Amino acid sequence: MKRLLLALSVVLVTGGLYSCYTNPVTGRKALSLVDEGTMRQMASQEYASFLAANQPQKGTRDAEMVQRVGSRLASSVQQYLSSKGQSDLISGYQWEFNLVNNNEANAWCMPGGKVAVYTGIMPLAQNEAGLATVVGHEIAHAVARHASERASQQVAAQFGGQALGAVLGSNPGAASQIFNAAVGIGAQGALLKFSRDQESEADQMGVIFMAMAGYNPNEAINFWTRMSSKGGSAPPEILSTHPSDQTRMNNLRKWIPEAMKYYKPQG
Repeated sequence: MKRLLLALSVVLVTGGLYSCYTNPVTGRKALSLVDEGTMRQMASQEYASFLAANQPQKGTRDAEMVQRVGSRLASSVQQYLSSKGQSDLISGYQWEFNLVNNNEANAWCMPGGKVAVYTGIMPLAQNEAGLATVVGHEIAHAVARHASERASQQVAAQFGGQALGAVLGSNPGAASQIFNAAVGIGAQGALLKFSRDQESEADQMGVIFMAMAGYNPNEAINFWTRMSSKGGSAPPEILSTHPSDQTRMNNLRKWIPEAMKYYKPQG
């Protein structure tokens, strides 16, 4: 079976079916065997199920802040990609920003712009710029197609490079597992190093998006400082899916000067 999967992978590459996705901000090339439309369709269904089980807040000060910050960031992404002639990368996005009751300090964005912010992260965000740091980072994961990239790795390893749509038709259970793993559900296993690269890339993209939305990217340092002082023992960086606090801070200080070129404060 392993020889068959390897042979199929070789055929895909030599036959021209192998493709790459080029990140519009960093220029990094990533494996792309998964149809983005399929990922967005699955994300839309999963997001609807999540909201059905986790009723979002409506009309509160924090809920309105999430909507406001999310809308400004979505516009900044559109502006940035349009300036690069790459607005097609998010064509079909249907942005949604919801605040849900959960004490965990967390937020995420599924393919297609489906964002959830947990109430537990709002005290750490403190203000709109802090929230923009969080949401900008999560949006960057979607724009960079990190979930599709991770799903491509899974498909290549398990099915010799079949399209996820084909797997969905023949083995919907496996396709669902691949999707869940790609969006961060379940164990990371051998993808740990790869996920750290994605996290750093999202940091780099996020400070540009928040700057274009009118939020000072220097606030990213303040937010991540608050996150790092939250408490608890962190695992060694080699065993973590996120960069170490010091690595993250060093990288942000390196990227912020570029992001400041896009910063225009909004009154």
